[in-house]
Amino acid sequence: MSSAIIWFRKCLRLHDNPALCEIINDDQITSMLPIFILDPEIFGVQFEKFGNNRLRFLCENLDDLNSRIQSKSDNSLIIFWGSPQDAIQSLKSILGDHLKLLSSDYCSEPHGRKISELLSKDSSIQSHFHPATHTLLDLDKTLLQPGFKNPKSMKDIEKIFALMYPRDAEGFFKIPHPLAEPANLKNSPEGFSPKKVSSNFAGEVHSVNSLKNKFSELGFLKTTAENFYFRGGETEALARLERKVSSRQDFVNSFRKPKTTSTNLPENPMEPSTTGLSPYIATGSLSVKRLWMEVERANREGPHSGPPESLHGQLLFREMFYLLSLSVPNWDSDQDNTMCKKIKWGEKDETKLSAWKDGQTGFPLLDALMRQLDSTGWMHHLGRHAVSCFLTRGQLWQHWQEGRNVFEQRLLDSDWALNNANWLWLSGVAPFSMPYFRLYNPCPDGKSSLNVDAVDAGFIRHWVPELKNFPVKYIYEPHLAPLKVQEHAGCVIGKDYPKPIVDRKLAAKENLARFKASLN
Repeated sequence: MSSAIIWFRKCLRLHDNPALCEIINDDQITSMLPIFILDPEIFGVQFEKFGNNRLRFLCENLDDLNSRIQSKSDNSLIIFWGSPQDAIQSLKSILGDHLKLLSSDYCSEPHGRKISELLSKDSSIQSHFHPATHTLLDLDKTLLQPGFKNPKSMKDIEKIFALMYPRDAEGFFKIPHPLAEPANLKNSPEGFSPKKVSSNFAGEVHSVNSLKNKFSELGFLKTTAENFYFRGGETEALARLERKVSSRQDFVNSFRKPKTTSTNLPENPMEPSTTGLSPYIATGSLSVKRLWMEVERANREGPHSGPPESLHGQLLFREMFYLLSLSVPNWDSDQDNTMCKKIKWGEKDETKLSAWKDGQTGFPLLDALMRQLDSTGWMHHLGRHAVSCFLTRGQLWQHWQEGRNVFEQRLLDSDWALNNANWLWLSGVAPFSMPYFRLYNPCPDGKSSLNVDAVDAGFIRHWVPELKNFPVKYIYEPHLAPLKVQEHAGCVIGKDYPKPIVDRKLAAKENLARFKASLN
C-alpha cells in the first residue's frame, strides 16, 4: 500500500489539476491525503495580511473544494496552520515508508520557491511541483530559452508565446488542452485520522468547519450579505465561466477591456462589466487554461477583438507579469529593481492614506471605488487605474507600495506577481507604464476614458449614499454645487460629506514637476 499527498496550493480545484491527476493515474498509489497549508509567512502571524473578505473568500473556496472531494471519495481536506515543512514532516512521521509522493503545483513567488526547493531536497519522499498549472507558460523553461529578454509590451509577450506555443493554421497559439476533472478520487489511508497529525505538528490542524469557527472566534467573517456578491469555490467559478463567457460568444468576440465600464453595470452596481473571473483565477478555483480555451472556442467562430484589448490579451499580460516577477530581482521593491524608476516620493502621510483607504477623499468616484473594494474585495481595472494614479503621481504623492499593501490585503484577486506589476505600471515607474504625465481626472464626465456612468450615476449613489439625492450635474464634483443644491439634496459638503482633501489641479501640476525632477 502506497500513499500520496496532494497539496492544494495555488490551485483550489479538481479540474485541470496535474498534481491531482498524477496521483489518480498512478496505479501504485492506493490512497491519498488532500491538504491545504495556511503558511504564516503568507497569511500573517494573526492572518493580518489578509482582509476579512479575502479570508471569507478563501474559506468558501476550501469549503467547496472539500465538498467536491467528499463527493468523489471517502476523504476530506486537512488544513494545516503552520510551517509547510513541518506539515509534510508530520504526515511522514505517521505514514512512514507508505508515503511515496508529494504532488503539488509550482509556485513562482520567492517564499513559495524556497519552500519547494527545501521539500525537493528531502530524499525520503519524491516531490513533484507541476509547472504551467497556475499559468499558461512553464515559467522556468521559458526563461531558459536562448535569447530570452524581459518582455515590456504585448508584442514582446506574443513573440515569447509563439516560441513556446507555435501558432496553428488559423493563427491561434497551440496551448495544451486542460485536464478533465477525475471521475473518482482515492480515499485516505486505512486507519488514518487527522487527530494523529495534531500530536506530531507544532501548529494547528483543522477541518474546514473548525477553521471557519476559528476565524469567527478571531472576529473575522463578520460581514453583511452585500459583501457576498463574489462567492468562492470551483463550483461558482465554473458557473460564472459559463454565465459570463461560454454562453456569450458575441460578448467574448467584441470584448475590448478599455471600453468596459469602471462603475459596473448601470442596472446593477455590484456586477462587473467584465467577466468578474479574476478572483477565481487568483485562487486557482478556475484554471487559466480553461478560460483561455473557452475564449478561443468563441474566437474561432467569427471575427473577434485581438490583444491587448481582448480577453486573450488580458491573459497574455498576466503571463508577462508572471515572467517578470520571476526574472526581475526585487520585483516588490523600488530598490535594485530594474523595472522601477527611483522616484522621490513624499513622506508617508497617514491623514491622506486614511482618507484614501476609507473612501473619504471628497472625490466621489474614488471614494465609491475604495468603499466598493473594502466592502466586496473587488474593483474594476479602470477604477484601480483611477485610485492608484490619484494616490501616487496624480494628487497625493504617496509611495506606490502603500497602495500595493492595501490592495494585497483587500483584493479577492490579490496576486503577488500581478499586484506589484500593476502598481509599478500605474504609478508610472515601470518601462511598460503609460507616460507618467498622463493622469486620470478624479472628477470625470461621460467622455472620460474611465468610462463612468454619467447618466444616472447609480454606482456613486450606491457606494456614497450621502450623495444619493445629488443631481448628476454635480455628483462627481459635489463641492462645486451651489449651497442651495447641496441643502436640497440633504448633503452639505464639508459637513455631511468631505471637501476634497487636495486641490486636484494644483496638486497634479506640482507632482508632475516632482516626477520629472526625479528622472533627472
